[in-house]
Amino acid sequence: MRTMTQKELKRTDYAQVGLKVGIEVHRQLDTESKMFCACPTEQKPGTDFQFVRLLRATPSELGEVDPAAAFETRRKRMVHYHANTGSVCLVEMDEEPPHPLNTEAVVVGLTAALMLNSRPVDEIHVMRKIVVDGSNTTGFQRTCTLALGGHIVVNGKNVPIQSVSLEEDAARLLEAGRGEVHYDLGRLGIPLVEVATGPSIRSPEEAARVALAIGRTLRATGKVKRGLGAIRQDVNISISGGALVEIKGVQTLEGVSSVVENEVKRQLHLLRVRDELRSRGVRKQDLKPEFIDVTDIFNETRCKVTRQALEARGMVLAVKLTGFGGLVGLSPAQNIKLGAELNRRAQAWSEVAGIFHTDEMPAYGITEAEVREMRKRLDARVEDCVVFVAEEYEKARDALEVVLARARDALEGVPEETRAPRADGSTLYSRPRPGSARMYPETDIPPVPVSSELLRQIRAGIPESLEERSKRMVKTYGLSPQLAEQLVDLERLEIFERIVARTRLPAGFVASALTEHIVTLDREGVDTSAVPDSQLEKMFQLIAERKMAKEAAPELIRWMAGHLGKEPVEGVRELGLAPPPIDELEEQAHMLVESHTEELALQPERIEGRLMGELMKQFRGKIDGKIVHETLRRKIQEKMKELKTSKASR
Repeated sequence: MRTMTQKELKRTDYAQVGLKVGIEVHRQLDTESKMFCACPTEQKPGTDFQFVRLLRATPSELGEVDPAAAFETRRKRMVHYHANTGSVCLVEMDEEPPHPLNTEAVVVGLTAALMLNSRPVDEIHVMRKIVVDGSNTTGFQRTCTLALGGHIVVNGKNVPIQSVSLEEDAARLLEAGRGEVHYDLGRLGIPLVEVATGPSIRSPEEAARVALAIGRTLRATGKVKRGLGAIRQDVNISISGGALVEIKGVQTLEGVSSVVENEVKRQLHLLRVRDELRSRGVRKQDLKPEFIDVTDIFNETRCKVTRQALEARGMVLAVKLTGFGGLVGLSPAQNIKLGAELNRRAQAWSEVAGIFHTDEMPAYGITEAEVREMRKRLDARVEDCVVFVAEEYEKARDALEVVLARARDALEGVPEETRAPRADGSTLYSRPRPGSARMYPETDIPPVPVSSELLRQIRAGIPESLEERSKRMVKTYGLSPQLAEQLVDLERLEIFERIVARTRLPAGFVASALTEHIVTLDREGVDTSAVPDSQLEKMFQLIAERKMAKEAAPELIRWMAGHLGKEPVEGVRELGLAPPPIDELEEQAHMLVESHTEELALQPERIEGRLMGELMKQFRGKIDGKIVHETLRRKIQEKMKELKTSKASR
């Protein structure tokens, strides 16, 4: 089978492969309280208490069990919840019925819907969406449709909007291990607005542009949260002959285009593998559940993983994939190969550490002799592939049954499934796609009418677009278009305007500090997104009150990112950023000028810059550079006048 070259992979004709993409943009709302209780949406750090639950799927009213829920139930994981009483109440614990739907969140959601030309519903009905992975204590997520239809214009193209919805955010995953998973409940219940497009996107680049356009529209409401985790995109992708695959939780615009590009490569590869298997005459009935115990072959193995399993009273179980030889390990691009699909499916369904297969052997300490003996034991030909796993019997058997099922899927091409993104743009299997049995009405919350008067009030207050605001910033504050765009892209417009209005600091300085300083710190690995706006505002107030210098802003922001919950004034004190008495500056400037009297007399125009550098070594970050410069210049002028008077008197 001929594989795609890197050059071919880079020049994929997306129209020819029939690429269709739809995006769901989720954005946390910055409301006073959560969606169904009075808890604040500002999460409190730390854990006050914990509790444990075990969730399981139940049949719908029609007697059907959702595939995704069945998958999670099979894993039998105990769910450990970590909570803080400042962010969590009995509603999040599922010990109290939900309160009425958050009116503020509804207004923000409807505002976004109208900005997207979407048609509001007459009455809002809350639904339950089954989720039993533990991210919701109830076993379901509450969601409601606010508006249907609409469009957004991106590069001159009308991109259709399918729906605008409101839903509660899930708990934050802390860690997952064999048999258990841990969640933080602080995020659970924060309102999310969800905007879903139709499958009209035709390239990775267009997908990123659409996500950006929707994100900008939501940000224009002025009521969305910022920072890592506040925005997530689910990307639905298909190609001709492939299948609809959902990639959940993409957090960046670069990630959107990257996952689309890589998913097309993955599906094309799986289709080529399918065609090659068919040309070899492989049939589903050839993939037999004949699991062979080959433990004795590895009694003296140098493979660390296998040896540890055997020492833990495990075994090595193997199965033959007839006709799959050379195809399981075939990889047209990084992290794309059938072997990775088999491995991840086995890990997800049976929680084994991983599988081995003969396409990649000898490796990992497994010798050619061990492989040869195992192939002989399973009567495997050159064109066959043997998959084996070292684990306790039940888990090993479960893993190989899953491998066989996924191998049978390979004969059909691309299975429909939900996948998770990696940092490099590749993806990995997460769970089956949910079915229609997933949704049913929420009986604890009455419908909410959407009156014409409410819509009239919302329309009257529709905010200006971010493009309009950017132009206004240039005109009002004298910013450059580039700096205004940076404030837009970094979502700092609102805080910029608040700081300038309250402190009267120069707009250019505030804008630069909120963009260039923060971008530089982010590149250095500082998590500036963790610093609340309120703390940044306090920092600028300290600058305005001359309790710290402008130049010290980056240093204090770095400190605040590492000392969450502490006040900026504490950082000023700890870092020694408090300005010294102005008398000290006066004295040092005077002494410096006096020590360079001869040079001032000969070359006064050259000396100022050098003396300024000397002073800033001592006062940088402590006194505003402008004040230092004004003081030095005054001292120089005084000395020059003194020298001139002295010369005249002679």
